[in-house]
Amino acid sequence: MSEFQAYTIDKNEDGEIETQLNYLSKDDLPHSDVLIKVHYSSVNYKDGMVTTPNNPLVKNYPIIPGIDLSGEVVESKDSRYKPGDAVIATSYEIGVNHHGGYSEYASIPGDWVVPLPNGISLEEAMIYGTAGFTAALSVYRIENSGVTPDDGKVLVTGATGGVGSMAVAMLSKRGYHVEASTGSTEHIEFLKELGAENVITREEVYDGELKPIQSERWAAAVDPVGGEQLASILSQLKYNGAAAVSGLTGGTKIPAQVYPFILRGISLIGIDSVYCPMSTRKKIWHRLANDLKTTRSFKQIKTEITLKDVPNTLQQILQGKTRGRTIIKM
Repeated sequence: MSEFQAYTIDKNEDGEIETQLNYLSKDDLPHSDVLIKVHYSSVNYKDGMVTTPNNPLVKNYPIIPGIDLSGEVVESKDSRYKPGDAVIATSYEIGVNHHGGYSEYASIPGDWVVPLPNGISLEEAMIYGTAGFTAALSVYRIENSGVTPDDGKVLVTGATGGVGSMAVAMLSKRGYHVEASTGSTEHIEFLKELGAENVITREEVYDGELKPIQSERWAAAVDPVGGEQLASILSQLKYNGAAAVSGLTGGTKIPAQVYPFILRGISLIGIDSVYCPMSTRKKIWHRLANDLKTTRSFKQIKTEITLKDVPNTLQQILQGKTRGRTIIKM
């Protein structure tokens, strides 16, 4: 390995963000345990946030973004991995405070690496990426709360996004009646192809008026949006219902009241895919290769780009103009 390409983000003396496609060497990477030849990365909302000035995520510049990567081990100081092993690395500090996946090579701590499970390819692992992992973790937690397909409809908000589209496909495969909510009504057929039995607008979830408690409507919800809409969802969950929240594009405040919690015994489940324990992380990846694998949805969900397309795609995801999952082939 001599020089290789990487997409980098830096901040100049005026505090302005500068991005470019650079040629780097191995010495430019962290001296971590496992050196990986990256085959694929992916685009997440968090990757877009890293390119914005004064974002709260990046502490030191320059940084190679990309919170996800899959590839082949080239060198390893960690006895758990050897050259030739196929691996996945997502979350932790990757792409935020540790050089990430928008590079032809990445150096990652061994404790952040997951062996690629049997049943999925390196490409499929990045079609999932953090978004798919988050969706699967949401389904896992909802199932563990006791909600079954017999309990009624499950709402998925932000359904055309990465987490939402994956959640629709996974819940449908598990036999749940999925009701998908989106602000992009032109994508109704796309969502039905993924497995949504019904597609509704954002306004049908939250019409702008918050009420302490409303008629029981959904057995559960996967919500990567948050904000006032989440408060409205909580007021409409069925008895013993559960909402798994993993995002904040709709805001960080949830102006909810206690009534649905004490009158209906509902649960609000926080989904953390960043520092999820490795034991759970491996379990979720195993399920993504098995009972949660949504092979039939990959073609509809996937858009493939190269490193030179990254700047435009990151702007699009910040503007809510992407659909499904975008992967980067190195």
